[in-house]
Amino acid sequence: MLQVGLSLPRAPGGAAGGFPAQPERGDGDGDGDGTGTTQAMLGSSPVTVVITSEPDTWDIDAASSCLGCGQFVDWDRMPEPEQQADIPRDILTQPPKELKRLLREGCLAASRALRAQVYHRLCQQVACRLVTPDAAVYRDVTSRLFGKHSASSHPLPDFLEGCSMPTYCLSPDGVTAVKKILICIGNLFPDITYSPTLPSLVALLLHYSEDEAQCFENISRLIASNAPHTSYIDQSFLAHRASCMTFGDLANKHCPAAHKLIASSSENVFEVYSEWLSWLFHDLPFDYAIRVFDVYLLEGQKVLYRIALALLKQYRLSVASAELEGADIKADLQAFVQNIAKHTTVDKLLERAFGIRLFSRKEIWLLQMANRKALMERGITMVQSRQSFHLAVDMQTFSSSTVTAQEMRIIWSWIPERFSLSPPLLLFSTSEDGCSLQRFYSCCEGYEPTVLLIKTTEGEVCGAFLSSDWSERKKNGATSGFFGTGECFVFTVRPEMERYEWVFIKKPELAKAVPRSRQRSPSPGPMSLLSSSPDSRSTSSNHLAVPTPQRKGRLSPFLAIRHFLLPSKTASMFMSGSREGIIIGGGGGQALSLDADLLWGHTEHCETFDNPPLCQENFRVQLLEVWGFQNT
Repeated sequence: MLQVGLSLPRAPGGAAGGFPAQPERGDGDGDGDGTGTTQAMLGSSPVTVVITSEPDTWDIDAASSCLGCGQFVDWDRMPEPEQQADIPRDILTQPPKELKRLLREGCLAASRALRAQVYHRLCQQVACRLVTPDAAVYRDVTSRLFGKHSASSHPLPDFLEGCSMPTYCLSPDGVTAVKKILICIGNLFPDITYSPTLPSLVALLLHYSEDEAQCFENISRLIASNAPHTSYIDQSFLAHRASCMTFGDLANKHCPAAHKLIASSSENVFEVYSEWLSWLFHDLPFDYAIRVFDVYLLEGQKVLYRIALALLKQYRLSVASAELEGADIKADLQAFVQNIAKHTTVDKLLERAFGIRLFSRKEIWLLQMANRKALMERGITMVQSRQSFHLAVDMQTFSSSTVTAQEMRIIWSWIPERFSLSPPLLLFSTSEDGCSLQRFYSCCEGYEPTVLLIKTTEGEVCGAFLSSDWSERKKNGATSGFFGTGECFVFTVRPEMERYEWVFIKKPELAKAVPRSRQRSPSPGPMSLLSSSPDSRSTSSNHLAVPTPQRKGRLSPFLAIRHFLLPSKTASMFMSGSREGIIIGGGGGQALSLDADLLWGHTEHCETFDNPPLCQENFRVQLLEVWGFQNT
């Protein structure tokens, strides 16, 4: 257990750590100045918790001094303020869009006092639980914890075991203050069980806080945030691991070149991505990290995903593949982030980050919840000594007649994190089960998702990741329609490995314009698509049956098309099946189509995946395999 020695003399009037005595805020009835008090318990002693109403307007004077701000800073290490003109004096009364622009452009870097006041006001604006500890609570708790003796030794909370403690530009007194705040958080937030980024966030906030109590109050509001579909700080191993998986999913989709480089150079891709928050709040230099913190306080965790993705993109631009041969890519990425100033400025990094178009906060939340569910189902809720559960494709035991173990490992790195936890399980093979579509369905139904692999008689290999159970085809009755979600994708393995995802992943802004009434229309039957000419395919595929609503109690799937206002129904035709054959991808053509005997197929460009033909356009199947995900 890590021990922290704290020497904390009591100030006159009973306050700890040299704090002057503070009058109690509010009169206890919640009237007048909008404050009220609630009694909580710490041991057998009452703790005052003050609930303060949010101010209606803020008047920030950029020229005014921040009383006490900087008392914990080592000024020899602190960067000088940047010179900027035309900073609005009433910055926090700006419209939300304008405020976002100003913070993204770095207006707070011009004044330490302005940044301090904006931080405090943004934290006070965070919607949080009704009873959240504030500055008065902190003074009371520190008095009880540290004030009985001239010197006390207290362990850091268990939730920080194994976590690093960045100090940035803090003085020794500042480092001690960070530890005190973390100890108080451990006492007042017993539900926190794992939070590796919390020390960094406290340290950054303390640079611009009047005193320890204000820093504690503001970090408490971030911890206690209850805004829908958003969060600031992961507070359990499960939440932290789910956010790492979510970043892995986003990197897979938005940084394909970097992801491919990492997947080919590292045995465990997730091991690399599990450090994404450390890149931002441990490895980045202070003048970069504080700019990240500026926008994080205003925009929440979604902005962190964007900036980490931008770092990954910059890493791919700056590092040659040859340099990574035999290298520890995890350590190499960490060193790259620590020396980011050699590669790009903070302004250019943020510009790249905000050029990445992610899906909505709600959609990312759905993905994170799905990842949490997958971890819980596998019993991964506590800190693991090893992360071998992500090495799902065993290079020694994996056997396939269509792909090598190394090729399958790369395919597995493309699929969503929550599924890649499981090793592959062969469900169907034409070499063992015969060339029967009905046998294909009977072997694959009940498994979700699946990976389809096709080897042609010309030696080409291609396939598809299919997010939905093939039994979904039965839900549309006689009119078989398309189903699946935007997580479906098609790919090639030989001669080149390439993946083609749903077109809206790269252009999510396109899915916002059309009224919902235009999302529903009849769906073409697979028979008409398989038997029609290329020209008639283009015409008939303009119709799409939207999947029926999910069963009650089931989490709405990530990238379900009903979440989007799609400008074109032909760009969301994922998978379809009937007695006549199967189709993957539609709109202007089919990415893959196979006949009922699973002997002949066709591939061409389609609007859903915006793919080229995946192999020779008309091909004969030599071998077809379907792989599921083994529950262990």
